[in-house]
Formats: sequence, C-alpha cells, structure tokens
Amino acid sequence: MHIDIVSVFPEYLSPLSLSLVGRAQRESDVDLSIHVHDLRDWAKGSHRQVDDTPYGGGPGMVMSADVWGDALDAIQARSVVDPLLVIPTPTGEIFKHATAVEWAQCGHLVFACGRYEGIDARVARFYADAPGWQGVVETSIGDYVLAGGEAATLVMVESVARLLPGVLGNPMSASDDSFARPDGLMEGAVFTKPPIWRGLAVPEELQSGNHAAISAWRSHDALRRTQQYRPDLLP
Repeated sequence: MHIDIVSVFPEYLSPLSLSLVGRAQRESDVDLSIHVHDLRDWAKGSHRQVDDTPYGGGPGMVMSADVWGDALDAIQARSVVDPLLVIPTPTGEIFKHATAVEWAQCGHLVFACGRYEGIDARVARFYADAPGWQGVVETSIGDYVLAGGEAATLVMVESVARLLPGVLGNPMSASDDSFARPDGLMEGAVFTKPPIWRGLAVPEELQSGNHAAISAWRSHDALRRTQQYRPDLLP
C-alpha cells in the first residue's frame, strides 16, 4: 500500500511517523509507505499562490485547479498502480469501516487536503474519469466542518493502515473491533487489573475463568452498549 498526501501544511501530517502507522512504515515486512507533499512545490510565482477568489463572489478563497492538477499529475506519473484520489470534504460521503476495508485493497491512495473554501470542483470532476486513476471519492468523517482536510486524512489513513497485514501486533484485534464484528454490534467494555478500583469491580464473569460465561457476558455487553449508544446499528 502506497499513500501520497498533498497539503499546504505538510507538517500537520507528522503524527503519521508515530505509533503503529509510523512503526509499520519502518518494518520491512509491512507493505506500507506514506509520502507527504507540499502543494506549494507546484505553485508558480514568487508568492507560490495556490488559491484565488471564487467565481460568483462570496467569502473566502478557492484552491486553484491548475496547481492541484500539476501536483496530481506528477504523483500519478510515478505510480506503479492506478491511484484512487480521496478528497476530504464535509459535503462528501460518510467514511465508515467498510470504506477503510475497501481502500485497504486499492494499492495506492492519494489524499488531496483542501483548505479555505475548498478545491475547485473541476479537479474532482476531471480525475473521476482521467486515465491512470481508479477514480475520485469525496469523503467526510462526520457532520461538522474542519479548517482543512489534514485532520480528516489522519483519521482515514490510520483506519486504513491498521487493516494492512503486519500493522497490528495481533491480527485478530481488528476482527473484534466495533463495526467489524460479524454480529454488527459495538465492542463491549474492557477491563484490566486491579480487580477493584475506587470501589468499582470488574464483572465477576470476566474473572471466573469460565469461557462460556465470559463469552456470554461480552455478547450481552456488546448488545447493551450498541442499544445505548448506536441503536441505528441494530437490525
């Protein structure tokens, strides 16, 4: 899996060198490489301008199609497989676990981090059918607006990367996660030592050593938490 990220604030993506994702990039047996690019490297003029005023008027600035086009063309030219272009935007489709599973099979993802009022809409329209690309996905991580696409990209890259072979220490961890369970329920509550903390005890079933009782408790608690927090997930 190769991931390219284009941003006017490349330092914003520095967390990708940390924790599981950072370690995975350094492991020779994990197929993951991430490159972050400064969009201004493709900007022209002494001011390296990447935006302009919007047609039709209105507040804010719009990121220029020509600068983005040069950046994306350069990245695609070096790719060994057709990349999928991902544009984080609050107006896009909601990103879900199923999205991460699908993207983990893509081979090459390119994230275009917009700023200001967003990227000229012709960029998404052009690359949707451009040769050498898998297409374009405009994606949102929730019903709110951020200052730019970088934070959303961090969320999506980590969600995808942890599904790649070798990234998690225990590959079974992902199969029991919320949204990934076969029963469609949220993951239940988890506990560790000590058995009593500030008057709160770990459920007796989890300390019993009885595997059937443990399994039954976890199934019940998964249903309880799903009913409480995400009833929309229930059949």
